[in-house]
Amino acid sequence: MFPWLTAALVLPLVGAAVVALLPKGRTDAAKAVALAFSLAVLGLVVAMSLTFDVPAAGEYQFAEEVSWIPQLGVTYALAVDGIALSMVALTAVLVPVCLLASWRELGPAAAGQVDRGFLALVLVLEALVIGVFAARDLFLFYVFFEVMLVPMYFLIGRYGGPRRREAATTFLVYSLAGGLVMLAAVIGTYVVGPGGADGFLLANLTNLEVSTETGRWLFLGLFVAFAVKAPLWPVHTWLPDAAAQAPPGAAVLLVGVLDKVGTFGMLTILLPLFPEASVWAAPVVVVLALVSILYGAFVALAQRDVLRLIAWTSISHFGFIVLGIFAFTTAGQSGAALYQVNHGFSTAALFLVAGMLATRRGSSLIADFGGGQRVMPLLAGAFLVAGLSSLALPGLSSFVSEFLVLVGTFERYQWAAVIATGGIILAALYILWTYQRMMTGTTVPALAALESDPRRDMRGREAFVVAPLLAVIIALGFYPKPVLDILTPAVDRTMEQTGMTDPAPLFEAEGADQ
Repeated sequence: MFPWLTAALVLPLVGAAVVALLPKGRTDAAKAVALAFSLAVLGLVVAMSLTFDVPAAGEYQFAEEVSWIPQLGVTYALAVDGIALSMVALTAVLVPVCLLASWRELGPAAAGQVDRGFLALVLVLEALVIGVFAARDLFLFYVFFEVMLVPMYFLIGRYGGPRRREAATTFLVYSLAGGLVMLAAVIGTYVVGPGGADGFLLANLTNLEVSTETGRWLFLGLFVAFAVKAPLWPVHTWLPDAAAQAPPGAAVLLVGVLDKVGTFGMLTILLPLFPEASVWAAPVVVVLALVSILYGAFVALAQRDVLRLIAWTSISHFGFIVLGIFAFTTAGQSGAALYQVNHGFSTAALFLVAGMLATRRGSSLIADFGGGQRVMPLLAGAFLVAGLSSLALPGLSSFVSEFLVLVGTFERYQWAAVIATGGIILAALYILWTYQRMMTGTTVPALAALESDPRRDMRGREAFVVAPLLAVIIALGFYPKPVLDILTPAVDRTMEQTGMTDPAPLFEAEGADQ
Protein backbone atom coordinates (compact mmCIF):
# COMPACT_ATOMS: atom_id res chain seq x y z
CA MET A 1 0.00 0.00 0.00
CA PHE A 2 1.26 3.47 -0.86
CA PRO A 3 2.46 5.35 2.27
CA TRP A 4 0.19 8.35 1.84
CA LEU A 5 0.86 9.93 5.21
CA THR A 6 4.62 9.51 5.13
CA ALA A 7 4.64 11.05 1.67
CA ALA A 8 2.58 13.99 2.97
CA LEU A 9 5.19 14.40 5.73
CA VAL A 10 8.30 14.07 3.61
CA LEU A 11 7.23 16.15 0.62
CA PRO A 12 7.14 19.54 2.41
CA LEU A 13 10.43 18.72 4.17
CA VAL A 14 12.04 18.08 0.79
CA GLY A 15 10.56 21.34 -0.45
CA ALA A 16 11.99 23.20 2.55
CA ALA A 17 15.44 21.74 1.87
CA VAL A 18 15.30 22.71 -1.81
CA VAL A 19 14.23 26.27 -0.94
CA ALA A 20 16.97 26.60 1.67
CA LEU A 21 19.64 25.40 -0.78
CA LEU A 22 18.74 27.83 -3.55
CA PRO A 23 21.36 30.55 -4.15
CA LYS A 24 20.89 33.88 -2.42
CA GLY A 25 18.95 36.38 -4.44
CA ARG A 26 16.79 33.73 -6.14
CA THR A 27 13.69 35.03 -4.38
CA ASP A 28 11.26 34.38 -7.23
CA ALA A 29 12.57 30.87 -7.68
CA ALA A 30 12.25 30.20 -3.95
CA LYS A 31 8.63 31.36 -3.96
CA ALA A 32 7.80 29.24 -6.99
CA VAL A 33 9.44 26.13 -5.51
CA ALA A 34 7.72 26.57 -2.13
CA LEU A 35 4.34 27.06 -3.76
CA ALA A 36 4.87 24.08 -6.07
CA PHE A 37 5.69 21.76 -3.17
CA SER A 38 2.74 23.00 -1.11
CA LEU A 39 0.42 22.39 -4.08
CA ALA A 40 1.94 18.95 -4.51
CA VAL A 41 1.11 18.19 -0.87
CA LEU A 42 -2.42 19.46 -1.45
CA GLY A 43 -2.78 17.23 -4.52
CA LEU A 44 -1.49 14.27 -2.52
CA VAL A 45 -3.98 14.90 0.29
CA VAL A 46 -6.83 15.31 -2.21
CA ALA A 47 -5.92 12.00 -3.83
CA MET A 48 -5.73 10.35 -0.42
CA SER A 49 -9.11 11.79 0.53
CA LEU A 50 -10.69 10.40 -2.64
CA THR A 51 -9.61 6.89 -1.63
CA PHE A 52 -10.78 7.35 1.97
CA ASP A 53 -13.62 5.00 2.90
CA VAL A 54 -16.26 7.45 4.14
CA PRO A 55 -18.70 4.83 5.57
CA ALA A 56 -15.78 3.57 7.68
CA ALA A 57 -14.64 7.06 8.71
CA GLY A 58 -14.80 6.03 12.36
CA GLU A 59 -11.92 3.62 11.77
CA TYR A 60 -8.29 4.57 11.23
CA GLN A 61 -7.17 4.20 7.63
CA PHE A 62 -3.90 4.46 5.65
CA ALA A 63 -2.16 2.91 8.65
CA GLU A 64 1.63 2.75 8.68
CA GLU A 65 3.47 1.02 11.51
CA VAL A 66 7.23 0.57 11.87
CA SER A 67 9.12 -0.17 15.06
CA TRP A 68 11.16 2.96 15.81
CA ILE A 69 12.73 2.66 19.28
CA PRO A 70 11.56 -0.73 20.59
CA GLN A 71 13.65 -0.42 23.74
CA LEU A 72 11.45 2.55 24.73
CA GLY A 73 8.24 1.17 23.29
CA VAL A 74 8.09 3.81 20.54
CA THR A 75 6.55 3.03 17.14
CA TYR A 76 6.41 5.11 13.98
CA ALA A 77 2.65 4.77 13.60
CA LEU A 78 0.50 6.96 11.37
CA ALA A 79 -3.19 6.72 10.46
CA VAL A 80 -6.21 8.99 10.08
CA ASP A 81 -9.89 8.75 10.85
CA GLY A 82 -12.48 11.27 9.70
CA ILE A 83 -11.47 13.92 12.25
CA ALA A 84 -7.74 13.61 11.58
CA LEU A 85 -8.28 13.61 7.81
CA SER A 86 -10.28 16.84 8.03
CA MET A 87 -7.43 18.53 9.91
CA VAL A 88 -4.77 17.24 7.52
CA ALA A 89 -6.86 18.53 4.61
CA LEU A 90 -7.34 21.91 6.31
CA THR A 91 -3.57 22.20 6.73
CA ALA A 92 -2.90 21.24 3.14
CA VAL A 93 -5.36 23.87 1.88
CA LEU A 94 -4.21 26.74 4.07
CA VAL A 95 -0.44 26.43 3.49
CA PRO A 96 -0.47 27.36 -0.25
CA VAL A 97 -3.04 30.06 0.53
CA CYS A 98 -0.71 31.54 3.14
CA LEU A 99 2.31 31.32 0.83
CA LEU A 100 0.44 33.18 -1.90
CA ALA A 101 -0.80 35.75 0.60
CA SER A 102 2.81 36.32 1.73
CA TRP A 103 4.12 36.69 -1.83
CA ARG A 104 5.09 40.30 -1.26
CA GLU A 105 4.31 40.78 2.43
CA LEU A 106 7.40 39.31 4.05
CA GLY A 107 8.43 42.57 5.71
CA PRO A 108 10.24 45.68 4.52
CA ALA A 109 13.65 44.02 4.75
CA ALA A 110 12.56 40.88 2.92
CA ALA A 111 15.11 39.83 0.34
CA GLY A 112 17.13 36.75 -0.55
CA GLN A 113 17.92 34.79 2.57
CA VAL A 114 15.00 36.25 4.53
CA ASP A 115 12.45 35.14 1.96
CA ARG A 116 13.94 31.68 1.72
CA GLY A 117 13.89 31.30 5.47
CA PHE A 118 10.24 32.27 5.74
CA LEU A 119 9.19 29.91 2.96
CA ALA A 120 11.25 27.00 4.27
CA LEU A 121 9.88 27.43 7.80
CA VAL A 122 6.28 27.36 6.52
CA LEU A 123 6.94 24.07 4.72
CA VAL A 124 8.64 22.54 7.76
CA LEU A 125 5.68 23.62 9.89
CA GLU A 126 3.30 21.98 7.43
CA ALA A 127 5.11 18.66 7.70
CA LEU A 128 5.13 18.71 11.50
CA VAL A 129 1.47 19.67 11.81
CA ILE A 130 0.43 16.88 9.45
CA GLY A 131 2.55 14.56 11.58
CA VAL A 132 0.82 15.54 14.83
CA PHE A 133 -2.64 15.01 13.31
CA ALA A 134 -1.68 11.61 11.88
CA ALA A 135 0.40 10.20 14.77
CA ARG A 136 -1.06 7.09 16.41
CA ASP A 137 1.77 6.57 18.88
CA LEU A 138 1.60 8.75 22.00
CA PHE A 139 5.32 9.40 22.12
CA LEU A 140 5.44 10.21 18.40
CA PHE A 141 2.51 12.58 18.92
CA TYR A 142 4.45 14.29 21.71
CA VAL A 143 7.54 14.66 19.50
CA PHE A 144 5.56 16.36 16.73
CA PHE A 145 3.62 18.38 19.34
CA GLU A 146 6.84 19.88 20.70
CA VAL A 147 8.98 20.19 17.57
CA MET A 148 6.31 22.11 15.64
CA LEU A 149 6.88 24.98 18.09
CA VAL A 150 10.31 25.67 16.59
CA PRO A 151 9.34 26.86 13.09
CA MET A 152 6.45 28.90 14.49
CA TYR A 153 8.77 30.54 17.03
CA PHE A 154 11.06 31.72 14.23
CA LEU A 155 8.17 32.76 11.98
CA ILE A 156 6.95 35.08 14.75
CA GLY A 157 10.31 36.13 16.19
CA ARG A 158 12.08 36.81 12.90
CA TYR A 159 9.37 38.01 10.55
CA GLY A 160 6.77 39.56 12.86
CA GLY A 161 5.95 43.07 14.01
CA PRO A 162 7.86 45.45 16.27
CA ARG A 163 7.19 43.37 19.41
CA ARG A 164 7.87 40.07 17.70
CA ARG A 165 10.62 38.87 20.05
CA GLU A 166 8.55 39.28 23.18
CA ALA A 167 5.54 37.64 21.53
CA ALA A 168 7.61 34.71 20.23
CA THR A 169 9.25 34.18 23.62
CA THR A 170 5.92 34.21 25.45
CA PHE A 171 4.50 31.74 22.92
CA LEU A 172 7.45 29.41 23.38
CA VAL A 173 7.53 29.60 27.19
CA TYR A 174 3.82 28.83 27.53
CA SER A 175 4.02 25.99 25.03
CA LEU A 176 7.12 24.43 26.54
CA ALA A 177 5.66 24.64 30.04
CA GLY A 178 2.55 22.84 28.84
CA GLY A 179 4.70 20.35 26.96
CA LEU A 180 6.72 19.58 30.10
CA VAL A 181 3.55 18.69 31.98
CA MET A 182 2.47 16.61 28.99
CA LEU A 183 5.76 14.71 28.96
CA ALA A 184 5.21 13.66 32.57
CA ALA A 185 1.72 12.45 31.66
CA VAL A 186 2.99 10.61 28.57
CA ILE A 187 5.61 8.77 30.65
CA GLY A 188 3.04 8.03 33.34
CA THR A 189 0.63 6.62 30.76
CA TYR A 190 3.33 4.31 29.43
CA VAL A 191 4.18 3.12 32.94
CA VAL A 192 0.58 2.11 33.72
CA GLY A 193 0.08 0.69 30.22
CA PRO A 194 0.95 -2.75 28.85
CA GLY A 195 4.54 -1.74 28.07
CA GLY A 196 6.66 -3.65 25.59
CA ALA A 197 7.94 -2.69 22.15
CA ASP A 198 4.56 -1.14 21.25
CA GLY A 199 3.91 0.39 24.63
CA PHE A 200 3.13 3.88 23.33
CA LEU A 201 0.68 2.81 20.62
CA LEU A 202 -2.58 4.61 21.26
CA ALA A 203 -4.51 1.48 20.31
CA ASN A 204 -2.82 -0.32 23.23
CA LEU A 205 -3.41 2.54 25.66
CA THR A 206 -7.10 3.22 24.98
CA ASN A 207 -9.38 2.50 27.95
CA LEU A 208 -6.61 1.41 30.27
CA GLU A 209 -7.68 -0.16 33.52
CA VAL A 210 -6.05 2.19 36.00
CA SER A 211 -7.04 3.43 39.42
CA THR A 212 -9.40 6.37 39.49
CA GLU A 213 -6.84 8.65 41.11
CA THR A 214 -4.07 7.72 38.64
CA GLY A 215 -6.34 8.19 35.64
CA ARG A 216 -7.40 11.62 36.82
CA TRP A 217 -3.84 12.82 37.39
CA LEU A 218 -2.76 11.61 33.94
CA PHE A 219 -5.85 13.25 32.42
CA LEU A 220 -4.92 16.56 34.05
CA GLY A 221 -1.36 16.38 32.72
CA LEU A 222 -2.51 15.98 29.13
CA PHE A 223 -5.40 18.41 29.55
CA VAL A 224 -3.14 21.24 30.72
CA ALA A 225 -0.92 20.87 27.64
CA PHE A 226 -3.92 20.78 25.31
CA ALA A 227 -5.58 23.72 27.09
CA VAL A 228 -2.44 25.86 26.59
CA LYS A 229 -2.36 24.98 22.93
CA ALA A 230 -6.12 25.45 22.40
CA PRO A 231 -5.91 28.15 24.03
CA LEU A 232 -8.42 27.90 26.87
CA TRP A 233 -8.88 30.40 29.68
CA PRO A 234 -6.86 31.00 31.91
CA VAL A 235 -3.80 29.79 29.91
CA HIS A 236 -4.70 31.84 26.84
CA THR A 237 -2.72 35.04 27.35
CA TRP A 238 0.07 34.18 24.91
CA LEU A 239 -2.22 34.14 21.85
CA PRO A 240 -3.21 37.81 21.30
CA ASP A 241 0.38 39.06 21.14
CA ALA A 242 1.60 36.09 19.10
CA ALA A 243 -1.20 36.40 16.53
CA ALA A 244 -0.96 40.19 16.29
CA GLN A 245 2.82 40.25 15.92
CA ALA A 246 3.11 37.32 13.49
CA PRO A 247 3.02 37.99 9.74
CA PRO A 248 -0.57 37.47 8.47
CA GLY A 249 0.30 34.19 6.76
CA ALA A 250 1.95 32.83 9.90
CA ALA A 251 -0.95 34.09 12.04
CA VAL A 252 -3.35 32.08 9.87
CA LEU A 253 -1.33 28.90 10.44
CA LEU A 254 -0.98 29.65 14.15
CA VAL A 255 -4.68 30.23 14.88
CA GLY A 256 -6.22 28.31 11.99
CA VAL A 257 -4.18 25.11 12.30
CA LEU A 258 -1.59 24.98 15.09
CA ASP A 259 -3.98 25.83 17.91
CA LYS A 260 -6.39 23.14 16.71
CA VAL A 261 -3.89 20.56 17.94
CA GLY A 262 -5.15 21.30 21.45
CA THR A 263 -8.82 20.63 20.77
CA PHE A 264 -7.93 17.78 18.40
CA GLY A 265 -5.92 16.16 21.20
CA MET A 266 -8.80 16.53 23.63
CA LEU A 267 -11.28 14.88 21.29
CA THR A 268 -9.19 12.08 19.79
CA ILE A 269 -6.60 11.27 22.47
CA LEU A 270 -7.62 12.57 25.90
CA LEU A 271 -11.20 11.31 25.98
CA PRO A 272 -10.48 7.78 24.67
CA LEU A 273 -7.45 7.32 26.95
CA PHE A 274 -9.14 8.50 30.15
CA PRO A 275 -12.93 8.28 29.77
CA GLU A 276 -13.75 8.19 33.49
CA ALA A 277 -11.56 11.21 34.24
CA SER A 278 -12.96 13.07 31.24
CA VAL A 279 -16.53 12.63 32.45
CA TRP A 280 -15.45 13.53 36.00
CA ALA A 281 -13.80 16.76 34.86
CA ALA A 282 -16.49 17.72 32.34
CA PRO A 283 -18.48 20.17 34.55
CA VAL A 284 -15.33 22.14 35.41
CA VAL A 285 -14.12 22.15 31.79
CA VAL A 286 -17.55 23.35 30.67
CA VAL A 287 -17.24 26.31 33.07
CA LEU A 288 -13.75 27.10 31.71
CA ALA A 289 -15.13 26.96 28.18
CA LEU A 290 -17.93 29.35 29.09
CA VAL A 291 -15.44 31.78 30.61
CA SER A 292 -13.39 31.60 27.40
CA ILE A 293 -16.47 32.29 25.28
CA LEU A 294 -17.64 35.31 27.23
CA TYR A 295 -14.30 36.71 28.38
CA GLY A 296 -12.78 36.45 24.90
CA ALA A 297 -15.80 38.22 23.41
CA PHE A 298 -15.85 41.01 26.01
CA VAL A 299 -12.13 41.70 25.61
CA ALA A 300 -12.52 41.67 21.82
CA LEU A 301 -15.00 44.52 22.17
CA ALA A 302 -12.32 46.64 23.86
CA GLN A 303 -9.57 46.07 21.27
CA ARG A 304 -8.12 48.96 19.29
CA ASP A 305 -6.03 46.76 16.97
CA VAL A 306 -7.95 44.69 14.42
CA LEU A 307 -5.41 41.83 14.50
CA ARG A 308 -5.62 41.54 18.28
CA LEU A 309 -9.40 41.66 17.99
CA ILE A 310 -9.37 38.66 15.66
CA ALA A 311 -7.09 36.81 18.09
CA TRP A 312 -9.47 37.46 20.99
CA THR A 313 -12.45 36.33 18.94
CA SER A 314 -10.61 33.05 18.37
CA ILE A 315 -10.29 32.54 22.13
CA SER A 316 -14.06 32.84 22.30
CA HIS A 317 -14.51 30.42 19.41
CA PHE A 318 -12.17 27.86 20.93
CA GLY A 319 -14.37 28.02 24.01
CA PHE A 320 -17.27 26.84 21.85
CA ILE A 321 -15.17 23.97 20.50
CA VAL A 322 -14.15 22.80 23.99
CA LEU A 323 -17.76 23.18 25.18
CA GLY A 324 -18.96 20.88 22.40
CA ILE A 325 -16.30 18.28 23.14
CA PHE A 326 -17.09 18.04 26.85
CA ALA A 327 -20.87 18.12 26.35
CA PHE A 328 -20.49 14.41 25.56
CA THR A 329 -23.27 14.34 23.00
CA THR A 330 -23.11 13.36 19.35
CA ALA A 331 -24.38 16.75 18.22
CA GLY A 332 -21.97 18.63 20.49
CA GLN A 333 -18.85 16.73 19.48
CA SER A 334 -19.81 16.69 15.79
CA GLY A 335 -20.29 20.44 16.01
CA ALA A 336 -16.93 20.85 17.74
CA ALA A 337 -15.15 18.77 15.09
CA LEU A 338 -16.85 20.75 12.31
CA TYR A 339 -16.09 24.01 14.12
CA GLN A 340 -12.39 23.20 13.91
CA VAL A 341 -12.63 23.15 10.13
CA ASN A 342 -14.95 26.13 9.77
CA HIS A 343 -12.98 28.30 12.17
CA GLY A 344 -9.84 27.58 10.15
CA PHE A 345 -11.35 29.02 6.98
CA SER A 346 -13.16 32.01 8.51
CA THR A 347 -10.16 33.03 10.64
CA ALA A 348 -7.83 32.61 7.68
CA ALA A 349 -9.99 34.97 5.62
CA LEU A 350 -10.20 37.49 8.46
CA PHE A 351 -6.47 37.55 9.18
CA LEU A 352 -5.47 37.74 5.51
CA VAL A 353 -7.90 40.52 4.64
CA ALA A 354 -6.95 42.43 7.80
CA GLY A 355 -3.29 42.05 6.83
CA MET A 356 -4.02 43.44 3.36
CA LEU A 357 -5.84 46.39 4.89
CA ALA A 358 -3.01 47.06 7.35
CA THR A 359 -0.43 46.93 4.56
CA ARG A 360 -2.25 49.62 2.59
CA ARG A 361 -2.94 51.86 5.58
CA GLY A 362 0.40 51.26 7.26
CA SER A 363 -1.44 50.52 10.51
CA SER A 364 -3.68 47.86 12.03
CA LEU A 365 -5.34 50.27 14.49
CA ILE A 366 -9.10 50.41 14.01
CA ALA A 367 -9.12 54.17 14.63
CA ASP A 368 -6.80 54.71 11.65
CA PHE A 369 -9.50 53.49 9.29
CA GLY A 370 -12.93 54.91 8.48
CA GLY A 371 -14.95 54.99 5.29
CA GLY A 372 -12.82 52.17 3.91
CA GLN A 373 -15.59 50.66 1.80
CA ARG A 374 -15.53 53.68 -0.52
CA VAL A 375 -11.82 53.34 -1.21
CA MET A 376 -11.46 49.53 -1.00
CA PRO A 377 -14.90 48.03 -1.70
CA LEU A 378 -13.65 44.52 -2.51
CA LEU A 379 -11.52 44.28 0.63
CA ALA A 380 -14.36 45.72 2.68
CA GLY A 381 -16.79 43.16 1.25
CA ALA A 382 -14.42 40.26 1.90
CA PHE A 383 -13.86 41.48 5.46
CA LEU A 384 -17.63 41.67 6.01
CA VAL A 385 -18.33 38.14 4.71
CA ALA A 386 -15.51 36.65 6.81
CA GLY A 387 -16.69 38.62 9.82
CA LEU A 388 -20.29 37.49 9.38
CA SER A 389 -19.07 33.91 9.25
CA SER A 390 -17.15 34.51 12.46
CA LEU A 391 -20.34 35.69 14.19
CA ALA A 392 -22.15 32.57 12.89
CA LEU A 393 -24.63 34.18 10.51
CA PRO A 394 -27.03 31.57 9.05
CA GLY A 395 -25.94 30.60 5.55
CA LEU A 396 -22.25 30.80 6.42
CA SER A 397 -20.12 27.92 7.67
CA SER A 398 -19.68 28.73 11.37
CA PHE A 399 -23.44 28.85 11.95
CA VAL A 400 -23.87 25.11 11.43
CA SER A 401 -21.06 24.13 13.79
CA GLU A 402 -21.99 26.66 16.47
CA PHE A 403 -25.64 25.60 16.31
CA LEU A 404 -24.69 21.94 16.71
CA VAL A 405 -22.48 22.77 19.70
CA LEU A 406 -25.30 24.68 21.40
CA VAL A 407 -27.89 21.99 20.66
CA GLY A 408 -25.58 19.24 21.88
CA THR A 409 -24.71 21.19 25.02
CA PHE A 410 -28.37 21.89 25.74
CA GLU A 411 -29.08 18.16 25.70
CA ARG A 412 -26.84 17.64 28.74
CA TYR A 413 -26.12 21.06 30.27
CA GLN A 414 -29.08 23.34 29.62
CA TRP A 415 -27.69 26.14 31.79
CA ALA A 416 -24.36 26.12 29.92
CA ALA A 417 -26.03 26.35 26.52
CA VAL A 418 -28.12 29.32 27.67
CA ILE A 419 -25.03 31.14 28.96
CA ALA A 420 -23.03 30.31 25.81
CA THR A 421 -25.61 32.00 23.60
CA GLY A 422 -24.37 35.26 25.10
CA GLY A 423 -21.21 34.73 23.06
CA ILE A 424 -23.29 34.92 19.86
CA ILE A 425 -24.73 38.29 20.87
CA LEU A 426 -21.30 39.65 21.76
CA ALA A 427 -19.87 38.33 18.48
CA ALA A 428 -22.45 40.33 16.56
CA LEU A 429 -21.45 43.41 18.52
CA TYR A 430 -17.68 43.20 18.06
CA ILE A 431 -17.80 42.23 14.38
CA LEU A 432 -20.44 44.71 13.23
CA TRP A 433 -19.09 47.54 15.38
CA THR A 434 -15.60 46.95 14.02
CA TYR A 435 -16.89 46.96 10.45
CA GLN A 436 -18.84 50.14 11.13
CA ARG A 437 -15.79 51.93 12.52
CA MET A 438 -13.41 50.77 9.80
CA MET A 439 -15.53 50.73 6.67
CA THR A 440 -18.43 53.14 6.99
CA GLY A 441 -18.80 56.86 7.65
CA THR A 442 -16.51 59.62 6.49
CA THR A 443 -13.33 58.45 4.80
CA VAL A 444 -10.28 59.35 6.86
CA PRO A 445 -7.72 61.53 5.02
CA ALA A 446 -5.07 58.81 4.91
CA LEU A 447 -7.43 56.47 3.06
CA ALA A 448 -8.85 59.21 0.87
CA ALA A 449 -5.31 59.87 -0.35
CA LEU A 450 -5.23 56.33 -1.74
CA GLU A 451 -8.23 56.84 -4.06
CA SER A 452 -5.99 57.67 -7.01
CA ASP A 453 -3.79 54.61 -6.39
CA PRO A 454 -4.85 51.71 -8.67
CA ARG A 455 -3.43 49.27 -6.10
CA ARG A 456 -5.67 50.49 -3.28
CA ASP A 457 -8.12 47.59 -3.53
CA MET A 458 -7.83 43.83 -3.79
CA ARG A 459 -5.76 42.78 -6.80
CA GLY A 460 -5.49 39.60 -8.83
CA ARG A 461 -3.22 37.54 -6.58
CA GLU A 462 -5.03 38.68 -3.45
CA ALA A 463 -8.43 37.87 -4.94
CA PHE A 464 -7.10 34.45 -5.93
CA VAL A 465 -6.12 33.90 -2.29
CA VAL A 466 -9.31 35.18 -0.62
CA ALA A 467 -11.99 34.01 -3.09
CA PRO A 468 -11.55 30.24 -2.43
CA LEU A 469 -11.78 30.82 1.32
CA LEU A 470 -15.02 32.77 0.95
CA ALA A 471 -16.38 30.14 -1.44
CA VAL A 472 -15.72 27.39 1.12
CA ILE A 473 -17.32 29.49 3.88
CA ILE A 474 -20.49 29.87 1.81
CA ALA A 475 -20.53 26.29 0.52
CA LEU A 476 -20.18 24.73 3.99
CA GLY A 477 -22.80 27.14 5.27
CA PHE A 478 -25.38 25.77 2.88
CA TYR A 479 -24.19 22.17 2.54
CA PRO A 480 -21.99 20.84 5.38
CA LYS A 481 -23.15 17.23 4.90
CA PRO A 482 -20.02 15.90 3.11
CA VAL A 483 -17.78 17.04 5.97
CA LEU A 484 -20.20 15.87 8.67
CA ASP A 485 -20.40 12.46 6.99
CA ILE A 486 -16.65 12.13 7.53
CA LEU A 487 -16.63 13.50 11.08
CA THR A 488 -19.69 11.89 12.68
CA PRO A 489 -18.52 8.21 12.56
CA ALA A 490 -15.30 9.20 14.35
CA VAL A 491 -17.34 11.10 16.94
CA ASP A 492 -19.56 8.04 17.42
CA ARG A 493 -16.44 5.98 18.13
CA THR A 494 -15.27 8.49 20.74
CA MET A 495 -18.69 8.46 22.40
CA GLU A 496 -18.55 4.67 22.51
CA GLN A 497 -15.02 4.66 23.94
CA THR A 498 -16.04 7.02 26.73
CA GLY A 499 -19.15 4.98 27.49
CA MET A 500 -21.42 7.98 26.94
CA THR A 501 -24.75 8.03 25.15
CA ASP A 502 -26.95 10.92 24.12
CA PRO A 503 -29.41 11.98 26.84
CA ALA A 504 -33.07 11.18 26.41
CA PRO A 505 -35.08 13.96 24.73
CA LEU A 506 -36.13 16.66 27.17
CA PHE A 507 -39.62 16.75 25.71
CA GLU A 508 -41.58 13.80 24.40
CA ALA A 509 -43.50 14.33 21.17
CA GLU A 510 -47.23 14.71 21.70
CA GLY A 511 -48.93 11.35 21.53
CA ALA A 512 -45.69 9.40 21.92
CA ASP A 513 -45.81 6.17 23.91
CA GLN A 514 -44.93 6.66 27.57
